[in-house]
Amino acid sequence: MVRSFTGRDIISIEEFSKDEIEHVLDVAHDHEIGNVSSTALSGTLLGNLFFEPSTRTRLSFESAMHRLGGKVTGFTDSTMTSSKKGETLYDTMKMLEHYVDVAVIRHPLEGSARWAADTVNIPVINAGDGANEHPTQTLLDLYTIKQSQGKLDGLSIVLAGDLKYGRTTHSLARACVHFGARLYFVAPGALEMPREVCNFLREKGVKFSFHRDVKEVVSKADIMYFTRIQEERFADKMEYQSLRNNYRMKASDFDRAKSNMKILHPLPRNDELDKSIDDLPYAEYFKQAKNGLFVRQALLRLVLGK
Repeated sequence: MVRSFTGRDIISIEEFSKDEIEHVLDVAHDHEIGNVSSTALSGTLLGNLFFEPSTRTRLSFESAMHRLGGKVTGFTDSTMTSSKKGETLYDTMKMLEHYVDVAVIRHPLEGSARWAADTVNIPVINAGDGANEHPTQTLLDLYTIKQSQGKLDGLSIVLAGDLKYGRTTHSLARACVHFGARLYFVAPGALEMPREVCNFLREKGVKFSFHRDVKEVVSKADIMYFTRIQEERFADKMEYQSLRNNYRMKASDFDRAKSNMKILHPLPRNDELDKSIDDLPYAEYFKQAKNGLFVRQALLRLVLGK
């Protein structure tokens, strides 16, 4: 069953049923093949509130709105806003709802997107709340997986790198409960998948295992999803330096991969994927970034009832 998306907040991937995920992906496909009017969102205004840096998420939301005839306002540097003067997120949101039709927010605090959404009467889309979730990234990840594998059900998926702070991996793992995935978590001990995510997966009957070496699971994977070690999440920079080089992959490390295997990465990348991998048939991460446009076009149209 697909509930109406009109006016709906997009905060957590857990709030999506399997049918609703597939519906978003179907609408995104309509955008990819050019089956949607370029004026579908004419007369609407998006407010982008980015309290943290962003490239792909911010630009793809802006591009999505502009390509559908809408307009964009907002900020990318919170130090240039009244939050620098002590304005609360509550007051910022109460002000914003009088100016825009939909808001996209990225904020460093876990739970901030939920708080923002509960404050206003316009739809709010979570573009990443601290180390918690990133639901729109997960939807474009699923779109890319389906595109590359021809299906979503019954796949073996490796999540590797920073699984503790990696909000993209938290959301993707939670989404996998709908599709019978077998998950492999590859991370150093200090960056393992959080207990609450693992408990959620156990409750839903998802099979997963923990590993330290990426190479031991390469041959098992249909999808290998890498993340960078996120310096900005570490208070102890010495700890960051000790962990950042744990996973550095080069082209030859994928010699034993299955022919259908694809490599995904939410980007930006640091040292975890060597540029030699870009030329392999497995590399899908730039196409993944491109798909962000179609998925975010779909979400904006859906929540605005267009």
